[in-house]
Amino acid sequence: MTQILVKDVMIDNPPSIKCGESLDGAVEKLIQHKLLGLPVVDEKKQVLGFLSEQDCIHTMLISSYHCEESRSVDDIMSHQVLTVGPNESIIDVAQRMGKEKPKSYPVVSEGKLIGLLTRNNILQALWENHAECST
Repeated sequence: MTQILVKDVMIDNPPSIKCGESLDGAVEKLIQHKLLGLPVVDEKKQVLGFLSEQDCIHTMLISSYHCEESRSVDDIMSHQVLTVGPNESIIDVAQRMGKEKPKSYPVVSEGKLIGLLTRNNILQALWENHAECST
């Protein structure tokens, strides 16, 4: 198998959520981009957190039921974010994904968000590599 790097399969310039954004706006982005989660960034594109669909569901359920005002992303995002670098091997990341919870990893270079790597990105790259082996 040839060496496939994160930068070869990641989503370039991914959508992100600004720190302080309302949960309503964040949920709209999740739905619009059909992603399971998005990085939360500051004005310098530094990753401060990660907001997943799972993080949103409970809060949206309660606020929808009680017709409450939307909360801030900062209140419910995960603050401990696992990130990857653009030059990491997708094989290494795939092995981590099999053991750890995240389904998406923000790709960070020099402290700034440059991409997003999802399980789907990795699965597609592995599938394409597998297809090449079969020919």
